[in-house]
Amino acid sequence: MGLGGCIILIAVGAILTFATDWDMQGVNLDLVGVIFMIVGLIGVATFSSIARRRRVVMPPTTPVVEERSHHHHTQDGGYSNGYGS
Repeated sequence: MGLGGCIILIAVGAILTFATDWDMQGVNLDLVGVIFMIVGLIGVATFSSIARRRRVVMPPTTPVVEERSHHHHTQDGGYSNGYGS
């Protein structure tokens, strides 16, 4: 159940508890509303703790710098010493 479902549970529970005046034999709608609100609050707390755990910020990595060789290939396949020889 996502965050939206938890908020809907809280809203339905509040409506059942505070805004309805129905009498159903064998069912206490006020108690059902309170249970819905409690379950919704537990869901919101669980969802937020899981979301907080997923947002772990990793430190930036240091880029790997490759060193280039300062020797240049010559026409005959050998290396020059940098002075054109």
